[in-house]
Parts: sequence; structure tokens; C-alpha cells
Amino acid sequence: MLIGEYQHTIDIKKRLAVPAKFRKDLGEKAVITKGLENCLVIYTLDEWGKLAQKLANLPTAQADARNFARVMLSQASDVELDKLGRILIPDSLKNYAVLKKNVTLLGLSTKIEIWDSEKWAEHKQRTESSVGDIAERLKEMGI
Repeated sequence: MLIGEYQHTIDIKKRLAVPAKFRKDLGEKAVITKGLENCLVIYTLDEWGKLAQKLANLPTAQADARNFARVMLSQASDVELDKLGRILIPDSLKNYAVLKKNVTLLGLSTKIEIWDSEKWAEHKQRTESSVGDIAERLKEMGI
């Protein structure tokens, strides 16, 4: 299971070292794409396959479904972990997430989010200040 929060840096060649605790779950290859709130998301090949199938099954008659699938699928990129456990982040995704040198990787059970560290700190602070309200709303969903 992918869990935890890790601070890392992107090197001059746009490579990011994946935390050692995540490497076994990812394997040698993974998929990276745009996430929500201007972060990036890394999926294992298995999890990506499940998500891609769900996206393919969205009703094409609905504009929101078509547009969401377009963004998620067209911006996805295969990545390979090198011998040192690094991945190359494509320019388009790096620009989308406005990633600078310092990034934060979040293990979220079945996926990894990559955030610019400053953006993550701000988002985390906003979210943590309202976590009680969020918990109340999620209670209605059985959580």
C-alpha cells in the first residue's frame, strides 16, 4: 500500500527519485498524468488499467465525461524507474503542476500524488483547518 508523505527534489534533468518505500509497489513501469488541484498522479500499471477502463466506459454523450477522459488519457505518459529509482517527468506535466525543485510525494493507497512543496503546504494547511467539516460531509457517504 502506498502511504506517507515524502520530500524530494527534481534534478536539473527533470528526474525525480521515487521514495524507496513506493518502488516495490510501482514496479519498473508506471503511468503519470494530471491530477486535480494542479498536482500530478502516478499510477501502477494495474491501477491505471482499472482507471482507464472506467474512463472508457463513461457516457460519450455527456460533455463533462468526454472532457474529463480526454484530459486524463491524453496527458498520461508511461514512465520507467531507472536503476536509482528515478522517473523523468514530462515537460507538459511539470509545467501543469508548476513543479519547481522541491516536491512532496503523497502515498494515497493506490496512487502517488506529486505536488510542488509550497503548494502542498498551503493546500494541506487549508484542508487541515476544515477537516472536521469535511468529516461531517463524508459521514453521509458512510466514511
